[in-house]
Amino acid sequence: MLHDPSHRPVVPEQEEIVLTQNDKDILRRLGGEIAEISADPINDINRKNWTLLNDKKSVKPMVWINEVPWHEMNVDDELTIRCRHPWARNLEEELRKTIYQWKHFRGDMVVNPYIDCPLAIHSTDFGIVEDVDIARTDAENDIYSRHFKIQIKEPEDIEKIQMPVITHYEKATEYSYQAMTDVFAGIIPVQKTGQTHIWYTPWDFLIRWWGVQEAIMDLIMRPDMVHDIYERMVQAWMVELDQFESQNLLSLDCSNTRVGSGGYGYTSELPGGDFDPGHVRAKNMWGCSNAQIFSTVSPEMHWEFAVEHDLKWLERFGLTYYGCCEPLDLKVDILRKIKNLRKISVSPWNNSERIISQIGSDYVMSRKPNPAVVATDVFHPEQAEKEIREFMDLTDDTMHVELIFKDISTVRRDPKRLWEWETIAMRTAEDYAK
Repeated sequence: MLHDPSHRPVVPEQEEIVLTQNDKDILRRLGGEIAEISADPINDINRKNWTLLNDKKSVKPMVWINEVPWHEMNVDDELTIRCRHPWARNLEEELRKTIYQWKHFRGDMVVNPYIDCPLAIHSTDFGIVEDVDIARTDAENDIYSRHFKIQIKEPEDIEKIQMPVITHYEKATEYSYQAMTDVFAGIIPVQKTGQTHIWYTPWDFLIRWWGVQEAIMDLIMRPDMVHDIYERMVQAWMVELDQFESQNLLSLDCSNTRVGSGGYGYTSELPGGDFDPGHVRAKNMWGCSNAQIFSTVSPEMHWEFAVEHDLKWLERFGLTYYGCCEPLDLKVDILRKIKNLRKISVSPWNNSERIISQIGSDYVMSRKPNPAVVATDVFHPEQAEKEIREFMDLTDDTMHVELIFKDISTVRRDPKRLWEWETIAMRTAEDYAK
């Protein structure tokens, strides 16, 4: 994620990366496993099927799992980090998670035949960091309850929201690239990768500074203030995107990159006919937006205080994705005003029959089965299958569905629940293949 409202982005270190032979050996062994996995022909089949889905020519519902409680998933030390150097440990963790997921709950996962070396890009962010009290039930879990302290109270507080400044620390990128090419030489290629999909969601930030109740009340009590502050956030993101484009720091996301809150971005429609391979622009990529806090807001207010503002951002992209957890079954009409919209999030909080009838075959439905099914005292696999089938039974062969299992805060320290859910979802998806 480009931004994290919980802290200010850390400036990348520009120091040469010197690894022990043991660290190199560990990474080389994992890189070899990635190379072997990426050579499996199922990757090409999955790429084709994701492309057909996003082109609205789907042949089956596609399945993918993310937002996993990794602290509960370690089995037989498969996720135990053994490198010593901090840079190597971060890379090792990423590789081990990829291998683990492929082995245990791959769904329609795709693994690339190369290792990404992210460009060392830093943003100064929006000038405000959340101020919170937290409550944890599990010290190892990075999902926990927050109580936000109010930082936006009056119209003049708009000035607290700053315009981001983007810097590429080229030496830091080069040091990482040199270290990776040395480690993986003769095993798997390394590819420099810039900023891919941008998680654009201004309301997710604003409620952390403004307060949920306070922001919702101000939609009625101080609408002009809401418009001004929200527009300030839109412009901040736009200023940042301008810098990504002008500094040539974007990379394509029509790949096995997560798009919005959904699945992969493969499509034949991107990057587009006028694509310059030497300079990726927003129009070659996917855009997204959502307003999760507007779950109980009317369609008219959702349009006025979110989507209408967001159009400035969304129209810069080739295709777009809308939504996350908020129910949208009463709001598809306003989403149709997004001319390049391709995918709509269908969370468990929707009326399934209504949103399926509203979307039809016009857009891809990004269905999110309820993750609570793996969080109960006792896991009931038959309930997991029932929930998937109840939704799919309401669809027909003209419709396009992805099953994205996410927001999984716990599996009650029983990783095999997730493995079994994947088996169920894949088997069920095949039953609804066209």
